[in-house]
Amino acid sequence: MNTVDIEDQTVVVTGGAGFIGSHIADALVSDNDVRVLDDCSTGYRENIPDGAELVSGDVRDEDVVSAAVEDADLVFHEAAEVSVQRSVEQPKRSNEVNVGGTLNVLEAARDADARVVLASSCAIYGVPDSVPLSETERLGPRSPYGVDKAAIDSYAEVYHEQYGLETVALRYFNAYGPRQTAGEYSGVISIFLDQARRGDPITVEGEGEQTRDFIHVSDVVRANLAAATTDAVGESYNVGTGEETSILTLAETVKRAADSDSDIVHVEGREGDIPRSVADLSKSRESLGYEPTVSLEDGLRTLVDDE
Repeated sequence: MNTVDIEDQTVVVTGGAGFIGSHIADALVSDNDVRVLDDCSTGYRENIPDGAELVSGDVRDEDVVSAAVEDADLVFHEAAEVSVQRSVEQPKRSNEVNVGGTLNVLEAARDADARVVLASSCAIYGVPDSVPLSETERLGPRSPYGVDKAAIDSYAEVYHEQYGLETVALRYFNAYGPRQTAGEYSGVISIFLDQARRGDPITVEGEGEQTRDFIHVSDVVRANLAAATTDAVGESYNVGTGEETSILTLAETVKRAADSDSDIVHVEGREGDIPRSVADLSKSRESLGYEPTVSLEDGLRTLVDDE
């Protein structure tokens, strides 16, 4: 995928102090008027690039969202409650942030006549009938978070069909990269890297045969830029690598990249864990011109080198 040039636009990035949102803001701030809407409850002000305006507020606040999106040309909607576990513990709050917040963004975008690129998730697929997963796969979310993302994915399509709003939903697979923090609810790569750097055991749940599709944040950003300019709106697209990696292989790759002496240990697996997940990129390639560029090994080395 060639680099997409977006210039002289008023761009809003919700969740722009967070992991993926801040990288999108980075990519656009030099040539556009960028506003970041974030309450910094999970993101960090230092992630926001110089030159971007911070609109401090909660995506659940309709008035704040409306003010942030006023006169915008493009909205990248990354603000979300991203923790599956938190969504299980607090499903109502998860819905309010993810679904209610998205409806606020879509309504504000209608008023501004702004295109919206939304962060959806592979969590909407649940346990697949087969892999790789295409966008036509039956949806079977297994958590409130997955239900939330399935809802906003559908809302994006409906807002295009009913109101003519230009929307694109991107179904992220397992994104990783700089600014993703290791902690109770974070992604497995950041957890493994944190363990490897400390020399602690790298803890693999179960036998580690479950697979995922790990996508570097720079490729996620490039997919977003392509979605901001495609003519194929009102659609959903997978954003992954098309490469299936087992969790045990990931642990071994992290250990090697970090030059760590950590042992890889197996702990009790999670009940109901999805056994296999990998993206079919045929539609994304055809309609977005999307092609992943960063291998897992190279992406992990970059993370280690940044330390």
